[in-house]
Amino acid sequence: MTLATAHDYAWIRTSPLFRHMMESGYTLTLIRGRTPREALRAMGAELRGTGEGTAGLIEADDAHRAELDDDWDESYVAGAVSVPGANGDWTLVLGFDGGLGIAATCVETLSRGGRIVAHSTNGGKPIHLFHWFEDGELRTTFEGPSSRDGSTPDELVPLLREVGFPVTCEGEHDESAPDVDGKAAVLALAERLTGIRLTESLLQDARYELGLVPEQPAEEWTSLVIDITDAQGERLRREWSYEEIAAASDRVRAEANAPVVITYNEPPAIDRSEYETRE
Repeated sequence: MTLATAHDYAWIRTSPLFRHMMESGYTLTLIRGRTPREALRAMGAELRGTGEGTAGLIEADDAHRAELDDDWDESYVAGAVSVPGANGDWTLVLGFDGGLGIAATCVETLSRGGRIVAHSTNGGKPIHLFHWFEDGELRTTFEGPSSRDGSTPDELVPLLREVGFPVTCEGEHDESAPDVDGKAAVLALAERLTGIRLTESLLQDARYELGLVPEQPAEEWTSLVIDITDAQGERLRREWSYEEIAAASDRVRAEANAPVVITYNEPPAIDRSEYETRE
């Protein structure tokens, strides 16, 4: 097991390649026990030969996007390459996909009998996500390290602290801890779980197997969750079911479509007998 910390990934802030990844949005997935072709096929990708380094990957992806008629088409070209890591060979999959990530069903399938660690950024917004799958199960996922989800959301708390994230032993935000580069800490966490030291040269010089990943169908949703942690570490979490949201939408729609009734007060009637008497 490596002892990587956020400090080991300080290079990302001066790397033109990583700047491109952050600006365009990327997903980097590490898959244990699968070959590059197995990974691409599981993603439903159409094999597109090979690309020399990230320059070849970016060129192939740019060429694909130039051919698209629909600006909303979310298909992209991914690159996959074998890399050595803990407990055997791994496959690294890199895609400039806007941070969409590999489809959940695909990741669950690829991680059966193995492990997947993925991190992403959606480019410019930004949303930074981390996922750890083990044997088909999402063990831990988070955007901010003090607000985790998954079947074992607290299992990584000791590692989160060791790589530099400002969290307490209970996994809450630690105000007394020094600030840390969150993305560098995520890369260090990924190394702790995979044994793979990610470097600029590893990404730039790899010979990628390329695959055109089709646009993923929209997933049906069952609930909406708002989960916010403020600067003081106070957490607000509220969940609404699909049925609750649908009922509220129907109620608002009915109110908006209801006929508008305008009422007004008539002026008081004039008592003409008083005027007639005076005349």
